Amino acid sequence: MLWMGLDLSCMHLVGLAAALGLALLIDRLWGEPPARLHPVVAMGRYLSLCRRALPAQGRGRAFVAGALCWLLGAAAVGLLAWGAQRLLLDELPAVAAVVLLAVLLKPLLAWRMLRDEVQAVEAALVQSLEAGRDRLGWLVSRDVSALSAAQVRESAIESLAENLNDSVVAPLFWFVLLGLPGAAVYRLANTADAMWGYRGVYQGRDWTWAGKWAARADDVLSWLPARLTALLLALVHRGLPWRTLRAQAARTPSPNSGWPMAAMALALDVALHKPQVYVLHEGGRTPQAQDTARAIALASRVVAAMALLATAILLGAAFLMRETCR
Repeated sequence: MLWMGLDLSCMHLVGLAAALGLALLIDRLWGEPPARLHPVVAMGRYLSLCRRALPAQGRGRAFVAGALCWLLGAAAVGLLAWGAQRLLLDELPAVAAVVLLAVLLKPLLAWRMLRDEVQAVEAALVQSLEAGRDRLGWLVSRDVSALSAAQVRESAIESLAENLNDSVVAPLFWFVLLGLPGAAVYRLANTADAMWGYRGVYQGRDWTWAGKWAARADDVLSWLPARLTALLLALVHRGLPWRTLRAQAARTPSPNSGWPMAAMALALDVALHKPQVYVLHEGGRTPQAQDTARAIALASRVVAAMALLATAILLGAAFLMRETCR
């Protein structure tokens, strides 16, 4: 079992389950920690330093340099997280270990921030189209200056669905499999993809080869969680046709992001467009303000369902491990 590779006992697994629940509670009550204490912000700083050092010319050199920077960062993040988890679980009283582990896990999850940002886009649209576009620019990296009100709302719903996987489901998935190191390395991979994983020129630089390792690593690590996110959306919506969902998900260039976005489009019965790239559920309605609220409600249920599933797996594994050790 993966947990045995991390030298985790049944009581350690119970501690991980308790820390998971407490981390989500911290997220709900207080949201994100200050930037100076935020591990994902620190990952971003490291990746920014690497980005300036990556060679702009030569496919092979750019690819190897990007891969080495990614691997070095992942190794550092994974080892630090493993050491912190080992120290907390082995050396501290159970309650203190759970609390501190939850504090370390929380910044790797970002449900409250995601929810608040999507709500902020909708609130800004009420003021004006320009305000809605400006607020959407906090969520997406593409040009939003020419988007209509409907397109701003579609983009916000798409970002909610995609980041529901990236910011909640996938980190919890890897936390269940590999503990704190799994969640930490996943967030490093996802952040690297967001900063380096562009196809072609971005901000005056061609990232096709320098960012290829980061993009492919994120694709691999997000493959199962993205489909799990779509499945959970289907379940909390009380059923979506899987064949239709799979066909719609295949319309996006990404092998993963189409799954939660297509599931959200089908659940809301709205069409989601990315101009000149794809259309999801083309027979659906144009999203209205109430659809943003419905999307957030569905996503909230997915977060709850994932928390219950992750806790059940950890506690079930702890029970089985205890039984086999008798």
